[in-house]
Amino acid sequence: MLKAFYKKHILNFKFEAGTSRGILNEHIVWYVYVYNETEPTIFGIGEAAPLKGLSIDYLPDFETIIQNIISKFNIDNALDFTQFPSLKFAFETAFLDLKNYGIRKIFDTDFYNQEKKIAINGLVWMNTASHMKAQIIEKINNGFDTIKLKIGAIDFKQELELLKFIRKEFSNNDIKIRLDANGAFNYIEALEKLKQLSQYQIHSIEQPIKQGQEQEMAFLCQHSPIAIALDEELIGISDKNAQKKLLETINPTYIILKPTLLGGFESTKNWIELAKSKSINWWMTSALESNIGLNAICQFCSTFKNDLKQGLGTGSLYKNNVTSPLSVKNGTVYYKQSEKWELLK
Repeated sequence: MLKAFYKKHILNFKFEAGTSRGILNEHIVWYVYVYNETEPTIFGIGEAAPLKGLSIDYLPDFETIIQNIISKFNIDNALDFTQFPSLKFAFETAFLDLKNYGIRKIFDTDFYNQEKKIAINGLVWMNTASHMKAQIIEKINNGFDTIKLKIGAIDFKQELELLKFIRKEFSNNDIKIRLDANGAFNYIEALEKLKQLSQYQIHSIEQPIKQGQEQEMAFLCQHSPIAIALDEELIGISDKNAQKKLLETINPTYIILKPTLLGGFESTKNWIELAKSKSINWWMTSALESNIGLNAICQFCSTFKNDLKQGLGTGSLYKNNVTSPLSVKNGTVYYKQSEKWELLK
């Protein structure tokens, strides 16, 4: 019979990570361990890392919820994840890890087996204009040719100046620019801001206005000079008919997929299949998980053929991340077989 237990871990950011929803200094994650009673030394690990302000299961009693779910699982191996997408992701990961003998191998792909690289964008967090400029320079020097900037928290004119700075030094052929507004724009002003941003040859912008405004977002997708990607808009929509209606109504160019927020691998795969049927492209991103969750997402992403730059470069955000074989170099992430995992049990 399978058994489970959990551990709580508080990740500390190396710097104040700014979003339009506020500043992040720490992030609480929960490691779920699953093992077979007959072989207790072999265990799979998954990570539940609900995000404040985003995850539908970011709740004040989340630890009690984990305790109750694991207690029931330890009695009859039954699970009910209807309202807890991050826990579903954690258990899915732990089961697959255990199936592969607890070596943090989640999927049998060249990413894990042969260090095949996944191309990723470099993430620039909201901060002061000078700090953001320093981040941009650092990312470019580190070999990234696609930069993603979080916008919406500092003065819009300063954000335009940052884009002007990039374009003064690098053409669109040299550096692609992605933007993530996290819903920061007011709908009334959004189209005008998109027009101003477009003069800097922007690849795409994620969630320019807050989720839940389907008709307004549909209008922006139709008229925006910048391709729009849905992110927060997908969270909490698990019914397939509702998912289909959402994509048909808004018709975005891209969708952004975060397994922690969407309910794990199978749920994310459903979004991919639906998007493909409507000629909507996608890329996958982590959602501030530690390297346990990031490893699972990287390996899952590697099961698909997708030439777009993925958002999987968040492993270096924390002072106390789990030591892992994940390595970022020259705008790619790969699984360095010669490196070892930190012992977590």
